[in-house]
Amino acid sequence: MEPSLIVAYHEGWTELTLNRPDRLNAFNEDLHRQLAAALDRTADDACRAVLLTGAGRGFCAGQDLGDRVQSDAPPDLGATIEAFYNPLVRRIRALRKPVVCAVNGVAAGAGANLALACDIVLAARSAKFIQAFSKIGLVPDSGGTFFLPRLIGDARARALAFLAEPLGAEKAEAWGLIWKAVDDASLMDEARALTTHLARQPTQGLALTKAALNASAGNTLDAQLDFERDAQREAGRTPDYREGVRAFMEKRQPTFTGRPA
Repeated sequence: MEPSLIVAYHEGWTELTLNRPDRLNAFNEDLHRQLAAALDRTADDACRAVLLTGAGRGFCAGQDLGDRVQSDAPPDLGATIEAFYNPLVRRIRALRKPVVCAVNGVAAGAGANLALACDIVLAARSAKFIQAFSKIGLVPDSGGTFFLPRLIGDARARALAFLAEPLGAEKAEAWGLIWKAVDDASLMDEARALTTHLARQPTQGLALTKAALNASAGNTLDAQLDFERDAQREAGRTPDYREGVRAFMEKRQPTFTGRPA
């Protein structure tokens, strides 16, 4: 039986592929547990970047509705969110290294918002993002109501959430929802090249940058200035800062290790 998640280790980075292509990589409990465990393993210092993608013709269709226990009693969907989706988004945002997402096809419901939780999103030109929740009477979850208005503004966020219309990759790039739309045939090559590049950068500095950007949404300017001060103090004590300065002075490319000390 095929695993629900394919994990491939590269020099300095890890590729995670959602692998339920017959279900458009929709989440069941097994996929949730495997992805959570794999993300926890990427916290190791040997891994300096992560690439997340999907197998087959879609990235992720969100929740596998067939995986839910059917009964006459109303389901507690909040329990599923609390047990699986919220921890998943928190893991990705808290991971002290860049997470790249390669959206290779449809990203719907929680699948769309899983992509938006990542740090840099590339999408095949044929890919579509769909806030599908309103089609079945639900609310955008997995951070959708947080990410959407911050990335594309309130008016567009409301329309996508209410209408559940597909948003193509090129328009998603134009709106600022994702980093870049690329040709389908070159998606994985570009995504792997980008992840390889990030894995060779000053990992601690990127981790602190990620933390600062995460904190900014809830901070006042004064609080954010203090955060930047403290983060810069920590970054300035890393070996990669010293290497970066030496390389600049010596007019050569730096060789970063990603080590905290």
